[in-house]
Amino acid sequence: MGVEPFEIRVIDEENGWPVPLVELRTTHEVRFVTDNAGVVAFDLPELMGIPSWLYISGHGYEVERDGFGYRGRQITPTPGGSITIPVKRSQFAKRIGRLTGAGLFAECQKLGRYPEWKETGVLGCDSVQNAIYKNQMFWAWGDTTLAKYPLGIFHMSGGTTTIQPFENFEPPLQPTFDLFTNQHNQPRGIAEMPGSGPTWLSGFVSLPDSCGREQLVACYQKIRPPLTAYEIGLCVWNDQEELFERKQVIWSRKNDSEKLPLAPEGHVTLWTDENGKKWALFGDPFPRLKMPATFDSWKNPEAWIALQPQKTVPERDNNKPIRPHRGSIAWNEYRNRWVSIFTQYGGESSFLGEIWYAEADRPTGPWGPAIKVATHDRYAFYNPRLHPEFTPEGSPILLFEGTYTKQFSKTKTATPRYDYNQILYRLDLDELTPKFKTKP
Repeated sequence: MGVEPFEIRVIDEENGWPVPLVELRTTHEVRFVTDNAGVVAFDLPELMGIPSWLYISGHGYEVERDGFGYRGRQITPTPGGSITIPVKRSQFAKRIGRLTGAGLFAECQKLGRYPEWKETGVLGCDSVQNAIYKNQMFWAWGDTTLAKYPLGIFHMSGGTTTIQPFENFEPPLQPTFDLFTNQHNQPRGIAEMPGSGPTWLSGFVSLPDSCGREQLVACYQKIRPPLTAYEIGLCVWNDQEELFERKQVIWSRKNDSEKLPLAPEGHVTLWTDENGKKWALFGDPFPRLKMPATFDSWKNPEAWIALQPQKTVPERDNNKPIRPHRGSIAWNEYRNRWVSIFTQYGGESSFLGEIWYAEADRPTGPWGPAIKVATHDRYAFYNPRLHPEFTPEGSPILLFEGTYTKQFSKTKTATPRYDYNQILYRLDLDELTPKFKTKP
């Protein structure tokens, strides 16, 4: 029989919430990472009953340094025992938990908890696209990792939830998706367009056709190694087949110029202007294309209007220009302004791991000033997506997720279970109001 684990609970000292994604490392380099319940099942037989130092690091959560500069805590683990370690949040955003992947409660399950938790079969997946379609939240993810082989799903995986899938916005996060599966009840691709290589989708939006029927649409790219698009086109969701079908090709590297065309890509925001006209804005983070919010306009490139997105956003404290990489925008009733979340290109702690927040009077800007709200030390957190639909109208809570991955970072060792998965954060906008003037 193995040793009975020692339970370590990591909590936010401010509110007592469990903190996922906190790494505990012994002096002989054994690593543990807290699960969605902020728990580690410490099961090293060689350290039971032995005073043991744990280095503690947590991407925006930390403990004080000791006299030698080490951040950590000494514990004496015992079989069946437990300890609670408080950590201090050093950023505005609160980490709620992992949305995707396997073992969301693996550490708890080693201790006999969450026996009812069901795995989805997905171990990891790239960035998310969302749209409200037929009174549900439609989700789709990029390249998806499975257990059976390093090559998993490369034509988008997907699923649905209710429009507001979470009862509250505190950890532990327990996401449940109704995934699209094959005849063996395994997750499957939903967007295999003709041609070799992976299919990537973006620009998800539901638009009315000429008969008033909802059409779920997206822009696709066909990819060849290493990360080169060779075809871009439009696709439409087929309700009966539960997959996307190609509508039309709008660019081909073989037949057209090498320059990529303007296309309805990125994340979509629906906006009614001062004259009452409804537009679909496509951007990542800031709008670079707009069109009338109809299916007919979406499939007609002549109806697409190019915009010039803002290239940098001034930082709040020193006016330093921040260069956005990817992100999204949304109207926020609480702030009575447009808000944005984006990754910084070339950040200090991480090349693509610093997350910023900014506001504007109009969806086209100007945006700023910007304030850093989350950091991922030497790790990437890209393609952040706002979720304004998840919270009640007028709530000060702003939710966003992004892809946590060692890709494009200097880190060579991936975080077990968390790497290449989506993590949800919470930003309490009332904590920002002393620094941001609310528009009357």
